Amino acid sequence: MQNSEIKIGFITVSDRASRGEYEDLGGPAMQAWIKQALINDWVAVSKVIADEQTLIESTLVDMVDYQGCSLIVTTGGTGPAKRDVTPEATANVCEKILDGFAEQMRAVSLQYVPTAILSRQIAGTRGSCLIINLPGKPSAIGECLEAVFPAVPYCIDLIEGGYLETDEAFIKAFRPKHAVKK
Repeated sequence: MQNSEIKIGFITVSDRASRGEYEDLGGPAMQAWIKQALINDWVAVSKVIADEQTLIESTLVDMVDYQGCSLIVTTGGTGPAKRDVTPEATANVCEKILDGFAEQMRAVSLQYVPTAILSRQIAGTRGSCLIINLPGKPSAIGECLEAVFPAVPYCIDLIEGGYLETDEAFIKAFRPKHAVKK
């Protein structure tokens, strides 16, 4: 059963931003990109939280299980530093990990910066929601979303989330002909 109201979660994982020590640039960058990409109405559910695995896990579970998000994008906490635990938290709450998303995001990021090999971002599903970990830098967020978003609407169709329609002048989603909503 597809959701009538589409909710998209945006989570910034950052100790300093959660304490107000610096401005969250990643969350607004993710929202701005999604606003350009989608033509249908949707509601944003946003959080800025600390790099704490249990907090990340509980925030993801809340956004999926209780708030009904069909898509959640996260930024931050995907590197090799000791406090970077977003991928572990994501893996713990997901039912299925979709390795292709991470592979594609790293491949694209390597075109811009050699340290992309340090990224541990992942993607997976929980219920009717797709969760994607993105890098922290706003320009890298856009590059990674551009690389994987053509597959996002159909993935969400397959897990029975909300029906996402893209602005083809900005990004074209791929759906098999039999899967296009009429």
